[in-house]
Parts: sequence; C-alpha cells; structure tokens
Amino acid sequence: MKKRVGVFVCECGTNIAATVDTVQVAEFAKTLPGVVYATNYKYMCSDPGQDLIRKAIEEQNLEQVVVASCSPRMHEHTFRKATSAGGLNAYMMEMVNIREQDSWVHHDKGQATAKAKSLVRMAVAKALRNKPLQVSTVPITKKALVIGGGIAGMQAALDIAEGGHQVIIVEREASIGGKMTQLDKTFPTMDCAA
Repeated sequence: MKKRVGVFVCECGTNIAATVDTVQVAEFAKTLPGVVYATNYKYMCSDPGQDLIRKAIEEQNLEQVVVASCSPRMHEHTFRKATSAGGLNAYMMEMVNIREQDSWVHHDKGQATAKAKSLVRMAVAKALRNKPLQVSTVPITKKALVIGGGIAGMQAALDIAEGGHQVIIVEREASIGGKMTQLDKTFPTMDCAA
C-alpha cells in the first residue's frame, strides 16, 4: 500500500520567498512518489497555516506530512502539534529547513530553489519510511552518585542532599577529605585543616 504524503512549503514572508520560488517547490513536490498533496503558504507556523495542515490531513487522508520551512529548533513542536491535531501520530511529520540551510545562504534564486527541491525530495523519501512513535515515561529514583570525597565532592554531596535527594559518595581512599587532610592550617583563618 502506498503512503499518502502532504508537503507544505512556507514562504516565511520574504525570509524564504525572496530567494526560493516556493510555488515551484510545491509543484515539484507533487511529482514525488507518495505525494498526493502539496502547497505553499505565506506563514505556515501561523494559526491559519496550522489549520491548513490539519484540514489537509483530514480532507486528503494524509498519512505523512513534510513541512519545508525554518529551523526545527524554532517550530518543530508547532508542526508536530498541528499534525497530531489533524489525527496523525505527531512523529509522522518530517521538517526540512529551507530558511537557514538554503534561503539565507544563497543569493541565486535558481540555485536556492533547486536546493529546496532537493531537500524536500529527501524529506519525502524519509517520511515514507517513518513509523509511528509513542512517548513513554520512565520512573526515576532521585539519587546522586558523587565520585571523590574531597572538598568539592563533599560540598556537591551536601548541596544535593539539601535539595532533598539521596547522595552516595565514592572515595578510593580510606577517609574523606582529599588533599585537605594533608594540610596543617587553612588560609585566611589559620584553622586546623583536619
């Protein structure tokens, strides 16, 4: 069974559209294997842009989503939420960065558009192989292991313990204190180091 992929190309105002012909990229995406829907929009991360993704998932029976826009660091969570709101597993979305990795580093529109097409082609190929993922949680025991019972190790253990967590100190010597125990007096108070 062939998977149904939707491709959404963001213009990002002039951030992308000034250098990349987003209409041409969307038209190219329609020719890729598995792609049944492709479009471009001025601001894909906006509420109307996210609605466009949600509606297309439902109306086109999409199984995979590819968003060509800015950095995943900025909007991956936004597009995963939109994909999920459309009824798909959030991890059936691939994102390709055509702003920082393409538009912002090229001056030639033809070259930038060709690169955007290539990036979209690769993202579609990856999306076709995606499998749904589930978020899971693992219970943790809030305890810390401090290696070294010198002054720094003891202070770290005390700070963690004051935070309400169990602490285990591991020291290779028979007693704690590290180099401090080898000193006679400490500056500036001249207190006994032991």
